[in-house]
Amino acid sequence: MPRATENCATPWDAIVSHDTYTGGVPWKLFARMREQGAPCRVAEPDGAGFWALTRHEQVFSASTTPSLFSCARGIRLEELAEEELEARRTMMEYDGAEHARLRRLVGAGFSRRSIAGYEAAVRSLASEVLDRALEMREFDFVPAVSRELPIRMLCRILGVPEADAGDLVEWGDALISNADPEFSMAVIDQEDTEAFRLLPFRSPAARSVFEYGRAIRRERLRRPEDDVLSAMLATDAGPRPLTELEFLNFFLLLIVAGNETTRHTITLGLLALLEHPEAFRMLAGDPDDRDLFSSATEEILRWTSVTMHFRRTLTRDVDFHGARMREGDKAVLWYIAANRDGAVFPDPDRFDLRRAPNPHLAFGAGRHVCLGAWLARLEVRVTMEELFRRVRRIDLTGPPDRLRSNFIHGVKHLPVRLEPR
Repeated sequence: MPRATENCATPWDAIVSHDTYTGGVPWKLFARMREQGAPCRVAEPDGAGFWALTRHEQVFSASTTPSLFSCARGIRLEELAEEELEARRTMMEYDGAEHARLRRLVGAGFSRRSIAGYEAAVRSLASEVLDRALEMREFDFVPAVSRELPIRMLCRILGVPEADAGDLVEWGDALISNADPEFSMAVIDQEDTEAFRLLPFRSPAARSVFEYGRAIRRERLRRPEDDVLSAMLATDAGPRPLTELEFLNFFLLLIVAGNETTRHTITLGLLALLEHPEAFRMLAGDPDDRDLFSSATEEILRWTSVTMHFRRTLTRDVDFHGARMREGDKAVLWYIAANRDGAVFPDPDRFDLRRAPNPHLAFGAGRHVCLGAWLARLEVRVTMEELFRRVRRIDLTGPPDRLRSNFIHGVKHLPVRLEPR
């Protein structure tokens, strides 16, 4: 088995730069990293470096072995002092019983069965959004369509006023897109963000989310309703009630994860279809083929892989797939690279709407598999079904404007022209 080297003087460190992704995902670089066999050692300009796991087998193994690959030191590349980690901790930074406790608080509301009950509501909302967009014929698809649906649906599930969706999505942009000057109030690698080190994503936008969350918490404690947030705060929801900080961090996580990733999946999914005319024609030819659109949704998820990576920390020394990893080392699970692994996906660079099987890792794996996976699948599928019921042709009227981020694979603007059926 090939051995990883400690030599960081390689081009691997390009995957760390936020600027790399403004020109698109470095697919060829990730392919060369997979060809190494063992995980590659990657340098960081302001860090100790990390092991990059780019093969499907490696990422799946690490995702399902939390006793070895722990979330407890954080899930981002950033190194956090203990004070910072405790101030920002969510269920994603727990491995065992505490993770299970927090996940159970909202798990029922995001189960496959519960989400299936929202299909009519998602379809109605998608129809409303698309009908309004079609009146314009030529527009930016992101603010007009893909940015609208997920946040408005999330508001309904959480039980917050839909009128507040604009503020919530703006705050979410500032948080998760903290490396992009268009969205960030303090660009993470270009400005001094020390004053915000105790806030999620090291972003001042977290203060606005927390202020909003405190008001929601007070209202739900006083007058519970039949929604996810009330379930989180119920006195019998777990062995102990959520503290205010736990609730605020959890609320912020739901706002970001439940909106931003699906928005980019829908946008990049459309872009993929426009770049592959035969796939576009397939969907346009039969917009009522539920099986085809379900299969297409899975391929869109594999192809786009919006959450590009999460970090883990080694709990002990180990020889992992040829890399001698040490306790305390960072390992970064590159889902976006694993989802193009030819050992698992035949002809992985082909956009195949009928790909089967399709064991992609767009939602991760193991205990930390994405809580909102079924909601994301539903929103992507229904949006595509309703879109193709309404249009016969879509043209790009300008290049996609890509997000500056090494974490989220996203497109900020997608100018299009639609021709209705």
